[in-house]
Amino acid sequence: MKITLSILKADIGSIGGHITPSRALLEEVNKFVKENGKNLIIDFYTSHTGDDIAILCTHERGVLDEKIHKMAWDAFIAGTEVAKKQGLYGAGQDLLKDAFSGNIKGMGPAVAELEFEERPNEPFIFFAADKTDPGCYNLPFYLAFADPMYCAGLILSPKMSDGFTFRIIDVEHTEKDKVIDLNSPEDLYDIAALLRDGERYVIESVFSRSTGNQSVSISTTRLHNIAGKYTGKDDPVALVRVQGEFPATGEVLAPFHIGHYVAGFMRGSHNGPLMPCKLNSTISFFDGPPVVTGAAFCVREGKLTEPADVFDHPYWDHVRDRISEKATAIRQQGFSGPAMLPFSELEYGGIVEKLEKLDKKFKLRD
Repeated sequence: MKITLSILKADIGSIGGHITPSRALLEEVNKFVKENGKNLIIDFYTSHTGDDIAILCTHERGVLDEKIHKMAWDAFIAGTEVAKKQGLYGAGQDLLKDAFSGNIKGMGPAVAELEFEERPNEPFIFFAADKTDPGCYNLPFYLAFADPMYCAGLILSPKMSDGFTFRIIDVEHTEKDKVIDLNSPEDLYDIAALLRDGERYVIESVFSRSTGNQSVSISTTRLHNIAGKYTGKDDPVALVRVQGEFPATGEVLAPFHIGHYVAGFMRGSHNGPLMPCKLNSTISFFDGPPVVTGAAFCVREGKLTEPADVFDHPYWDHVRDRISEKATAIRQQGFSGPAMLPFSELEYGGIVEKLEKLDKKFKLRD
């Protein structure tokens, strides 16, 4: 059976600042999808990560389907009305356009989709990150799909010995999608050269070279490129099919123990370690730290199992303790050096205006 997995995610309102959506807001989005998804979707699951609400749904309509995207857009609009009535912070924040125009891409919400023929057993992981941008997945997925130090299957599994194709997108090129396909292992250094700059070059998808089947889909929208100003961090989602010709679940999860530094944190303008958190976690310290959650499912004929929380295990408590220390250490540095993003990536207009005013006061000394 050929099915499509679609994740559509948006920040449409939060309690007490950037912390968590209200129960009424979550219930409204869930209710809308349940009532309006009849005869359109097979199954769905709604959740939140930090202050972002995500709709995961299964259907047979393919990627970028107008009716699926319209349903999600309208669900976010309905949720926004609840957020406004409750006086939630940032009501409708990620809805950057006034009217739906065919699909959600380029309108603010994040989108990740996979279309494939179901295998006899079809496990996958739905990742959602908050207070960071799409580049947060560059290092974990590079290690999980291209480095045998993390992915033992690259040397142990005949199905994976041919490696993987990385499709990388230049997110700064906004007129049209600008992508490149590079193969591991032979293009490994070229892949690394691009992925080191996670603010510009981002993994969009990953394919098995032995079968051509797609394993990974990542939302790559940069909100400031749409709005022309800071409106919130991009908070990307990702879908990863696992096992068989793809890395095992544990091989995909392993790199997240690093807690690597990513862009985002407070006001989207700082660096901080990415913390793997339990499902439906909130945001706290310094509007962070940047977080990622993972819900694992199996799907059969479009029907989803209940989610398994991939980061709800005693091991990850130890990881979170260590990452908390990393977050505290870099925050002690305040605005200085790499603790804050470089001028080219600062997303709040105030400092840009301040520097322009100060520049006029500089004098050339003889």
